[in-house]
Amino acid sequence: MQKGQQTRAAILEAALGLASQMGLEGLSIGALAEVTQMSKSGVFAHFGSREELQIAVIREYHTRFEEEVFFPAVREDRGLPRLRALFDRWVRRVSVELDSGCIYISGAVEFDDRPGPVRDALASMVRAWQSALDRAIRLSVEEGQLRPDTDALQMLFEIHGLILALHHDARFLRLPGAIDRARTGFDRIVQHYLASPGAVEAPARPSAARTRAPAR
Repeated sequence: MQKGQQTRAAILEAALGLASQMGLEGLSIGALAEVTQMSKSGVFAHFGSREELQIAVIREYHTRFEEEVFFPAVREDRGLPRLRALFDRWVRRVSVELDSGCIYISGAVEFDDRPGPVRDALASMVRAWQSALDRAIRLSVEEGQLRPDTDALQMLFEIHGLILALHHDARFLRLPGAIDRARTGFDRIVQHYLASPGAVEAPARPSAARTRAPAR
């Protein structure tokens, strides 16, 4: 990257760290200048306003979320293996963020009643992720793994609720076992919607990491 791009990337990295700890509202040109040891005018040259900075952070967070959660999961087989991979990687991401915070969740609290470009950008990214989950649920129905009458939006609502509960209990209340409870909840949701009552979900296709021979 050119020097200007490198500087912008470094500022954005620092901004992500601040937003994770303090929320999007905690971001300011001044605070970022202090963290990066740059002048305010230097930071301002890359992000012309606080609002532009917040939107850039949201987009960068979404890009990283896709790289860690979405893209690896969609390499799994269509249907339930893919849906489970999406959820498992989402849970893994939340577990890593327990000491920092999820910008999707904290941002929703900050901007739920504040219309404007920042809220629009955040809502757009969240809807894109929910659309991916909705698609995975509908593919599971098409594959005959979930009941034909499955309400995809209802199932999505229940799965999303598990993540919100996980974030609350693990991050706010610091309750042990929250991750296991979230996974148990997912299993129960899937079992409820399975095409054959009492059927057992087929295991996901083993990933390369699982099938690699152990080191000797």
